Amino acid sequence: MIRHAALLLALTVAHAAPGLDVWNAKSEVRTVEPSASVKLTGTRKGDLYQARLTNTGKTPVHVKEIALFKIAHDLPDATALYGESFQMLSQTAGTLGKPIDLAYDELKHYKIPQPADAKVVTGMLTLTPPAGDTILLAFTSCRRFNGRFFLRPKSIEVVLDTEGLALAPGESWELEEFTFTTGPRRAALLSTLAARIDQNHPPLKFATPPAGWCSWYCFGPRVTAKNVMDNLNVIAKDSPQLKYVQLDDGYQPAMGDWLETGNAFGGDVQGVLQAIRKQGFEPAIWVAPFIAEANSHVFQQHPDWFMKGDDGKPLSADKVTFQGWRRGPWYALDGTNPEVQRHLESVFRTMREKWGVTYFKLDANFWGAMHGGQLADPKATRIEAYRRGMQAILRGAGDSFILGCNHPIWASFGLIHGSRSSGDISRRWTTFASVARQNLNRNWQNGKLWWNDPDAITLSGNMKPEEYRFHATAVVASGGLILSGDDLSTLPPDRLAMLKKLLPPTGVAAEFEDASLQIGVVHLKNRTLYCLFNWTDEPARIPVNFPRPAEVTDLWSAHDYGRQSSLEIPLAPHEGTVLVLR
Repeated sequence: MIRHAALLLALTVAHAAPGLDVWNAKSEVRTVEPSASVKLTGTRKGDLYQARLTNTGKTPVHVKEIALFKIAHDLPDATALYGESFQMLSQTAGTLGKPIDLAYDELKHYKIPQPADAKVVTGMLTLTPPAGDTILLAFTSCRRFNGRFFLRPKSIEVVLDTEGLALAPGESWELEEFTFTTGPRRAALLSTLAARIDQNHPPLKFATPPAGWCSWYCFGPRVTAKNVMDNLNVIAKDSPQLKYVQLDDGYQPAMGDWLETGNAFGGDVQGVLQAIRKQGFEPAIWVAPFIAEANSHVFQQHPDWFMKGDDGKPLSADKVTFQGWRRGPWYALDGTNPEVQRHLESVFRTMREKWGVTYFKLDANFWGAMHGGQLADPKATRIEAYRRGMQAILRGAGDSFILGCNHPIWASFGLIHGSRSSGDISRRWTTFASVARQNLNRNWQNGKLWWNDPDAITLSGNMKPEEYRFHATAVVASGGLILSGDDLSTLPPDRLAMLKKLLPPTGVAAEFEDASLQIGVVHLKNRTLYCLFNWTDEPARIPVNFPRPAEVTDLWSAHDYGRQSSLEIPLAPHEGTVLVLR
C-alpha cells in the first residue's frame, strides 16, 4: 500500500495570474514509506523554476511522485483548455468544464496510470479565460522524469512522476525545469516555450522538412517491390521533388526482425532500396525499433533484452498497456540494457551504411518508454530507458533523417528531426477534420523543436472536391513534411496537380487568431498565405482583413482577386482554401 508523506513548500515571491497563484502554492512529496525524511528545495529565475529533492534521512526513500505545486484557482468552467499528452496520439482541448480528447484517451487506450478523479495532461497546459490573457504552465525539460498536470474542479497539481524509484540517503535528484507565465498572445507564449525547450534540449538540425512518398496508405502491409517501382517511375517523371521514397510496414517477416526480408519483397528489400538510389532518390524505411513479437528471432534468441514483469520474465505489453496494432502482443526492448543499445546501433548502422537508407520513420516508440516494466538499470526511469535507446539509434543512423512516430513527445526532445503530429490519416471527412485539428494545435512545435509530420497527404478516392481542398489546406498550414500516401500510378491528373502545388514544403506553420482554427496565417519571405477552413456542415462566408493591400490569388483554383485589403470568402461545407498574397 502506498502512503503519502507531505512536505510543504511556501515560496515568498508572488506572481499571480488572475485566478491562478502558482508561486505561492503548496507542494507535496508522495513516498512509499510513511515517515520519509526528504527535503524539496527550489529556485526561481523569472518565469522559470528549478527544484531539487534530497534524502536527508538514513534509509532509502521510494518516491512515487512529486507535486511541485498544488494550485487552487477560481477560473470559470468556460476557460479554454489545451494540453499535450505523454503519447503522441493524445491531446486535450475544450474547456476546463468540458475537456475534449482530440484523439485517444490515454487512460482508456494506453492505460497510463493516473488519478481516477482528475483529467491528466502532460508536458504543457494553456488556459485562456473568456476575454482574458492566456496562462501557460509547462515543463521545459524531460531528461529523466515525466511532468504532468492533474486537473480537478478548482485545482491544478503540477506533478513529476518519479516512478517509485529509490532515493538513497544523502542523494539528491535535480528535477525537470518548469515555467509559468501569462500574456495576451498565446502564440508568443508558445514560441517562448519552444525556445526554452531548445536551450535544455538542443534540437537536431535538418535544413528543410523532407518531401516524399509513403507506401502505407495505398498498399498497407502487403506492399510489393512492383508497387514501389511503379510509383518511383511516376515520381521520377512528374514529381521529382518527392525526394524520399519510403517503404512502410510490411517488408519484414516479423516485428523486431528488421534486417530480414519477408515474402513480399522476395527476400531482397535491399534491391528495391538500391533501385531507388540509382534513380537519384533517397531510400527511406519504416522501423519500430523498440518492439518485437513473440515469434520473432530477436525475441526467441534474446528474451533477456526485454523489459521484465514482476515474475522476471519478459513483460507482454497487453499486461500493462495497448498490446500493439498488428501481430501483438508486443514486447518492449529495455533501452537501459547495454546489449540492447549495441543491437539498436548495429541495426541502424547496417541500414544506413550497407542498405543506403537516409530517412527512418520510427514507429511505436511509446513502447520504448512503456510503464510497468522492470529495467536492467534499477536506478533508471522509463524516460531514461527510451532516451538511451534513441541515442543508440542516432549513433547508428549517422546523418539520416529521423522521424518519431507514436512516440512520447516530451521524452523525444533533442532526439528526432521530425515528429508525427497527428494520428493516422484515412480517406473520410471525419478523419480529415480530426487529423487537421490535431496537427494545427501543434503548429508551435514546427521549425522550432523539429519538423512536424502531419501524416500523408491522400488525394485519391471518391470524397468531395472541397474536402480534398480542406485536407490539402491543412497540410499547407502545418508547415511540415509532405509525403504522398497515394498510388501515384493511378492518381488522376487534377489530383496530381494539387499535390505538386504543395511542393516544396514551406517549413513555416500557420499562426491562428483563436481556437476556432478558422484563419491561419503563414508568413514567408516573398508571400503570405491565408489558410481558411470551414469545419462545419453548412456553407460559410469568412471575412478576411489584410494588414495592407496586396495582390490576392487562390492557390487551388488560381482565381485572381486583384489588389485587395479585405475579402469575404465563400466556402462550402468541409471546404478549405489558401489565399496567396504578394
